[in-house]
Amino acid sequence: MPYTSEHKARTRARIVESARKLFNRHGFEKVSIDTIMADARLTRGGFYNHFGSKDELYAAAVESFSSCNPFRPDFKGRPAPTPMELARRIVDIYLSDEVLGSPDYHCPLYALPGDVARAGLMPQKAYTQLVRNLTEVYRRALAGTEDGEQRAQAILSLCVGGMLLARTTEDAALRSSLRASARRQALALLGDC
Repeated sequence: MPYTSEHKARTRARIVESARKLFNRHGFEKVSIDTIMADARLTRGGFYNHFGSKDELYAAAVESFSSCNPFRPDFKGRPAPTPMELARRIVDIYLSDEVLGSPDYHCPLYALPGDVARAGLMPQKAYTQLVRNLTEVYRRALAGTEDGEQRAQAILSLCVGGMLLARTTEDAALRSSLRASARRQALALLGDC
């Protein structure tokens, strides 16, 4: 009996979620298809029912970050926030202690940039779209400002840069200070409308 489309979608989502977490922990090169499928509690043979290559899965894993909220339930069960509220929440979540402390949920923009640059065109396109998606959140919050696009890109750069630097230092005080500084400047760019 063939599987339903819902079953196939759930299985694909399990594979993508396992891949996203494993790529964040170990990088693209060190994670095999076998490892991903074992983590998803599936057999390797099933991989090719969902993906044509590891690059294709990597692109899907990067894309999945735009639609997941793995680290905080802030958005579930609440009315849709205004663009400004959403932008401020994302800055707070992005630079939070919870996210820094949970490598499984690090954003590909700071967790995987070196890997994406070497991984091929499909992951690079997914990465580019993630940059555009997050920039768009901030641009919407800044609608009507003359330099909204520039501010939106600066906010994203502050968030990504703050987390990238915080992840790579062993000094806890510096990790905290870097993120706090990035947050203050990002919120100032949002609030100075």
